[in-house]
Amino acid sequence: MSPKRLYRALAFAEAVTWTILIVAMILKYAAGVEWAVLVGGSIHGFVFLSYALTAVIVGVNQRWNLGRIAFAVLTAIVPYATIPFELWLVRKGHLEGDWRREKTDHPADSNWVNGMLRWFLARPVLLVSLAVVGIVVVFAGLLVIGPPGGREA
Repeated sequence: MSPKRLYRALAFAEAVTWTILIVAMILKYAAGVEWAVLVGGSIHGFVFLSYALTAVIVGVNQRWNLGRIAFAVLTAIVPYATIPFELWLVRKGHLEGDWRREKTDHPADSNWVNGMLRWFLARPVLLVSLAVVGIVVVFAGLLVIGPPGGREA
């Protein structure tokens, strides 16, 4: 899967889970279905974390600056903003190219972040496994802390 396809899939999934969360909130406040937000929020939270990690990995691979990577992550906070941002990235050519598994003469390829990315890209099963475990650990930690607004929200 190319960086472009991976990013597009997670940007779309993030938007879909916003819909799930909004419907869950309507169910909770209009029909008293309390568990809907727990389920919808959990799905959305897990996909949010997955999208954020994907934005960082793809951003490093595509040599985005730190501001663009941060903005990509921030677009997940605004409902549906990942879709227009992904379309903008495509239109500007910021998602073109394959995974960078080999070092080039580009100055960025000499830093440790790009070296680590190339090392993990050479071991995709390890990369995906660590990504999933990392997301699960962060997700579990956030569940222990509690939902935004506290447990009574």
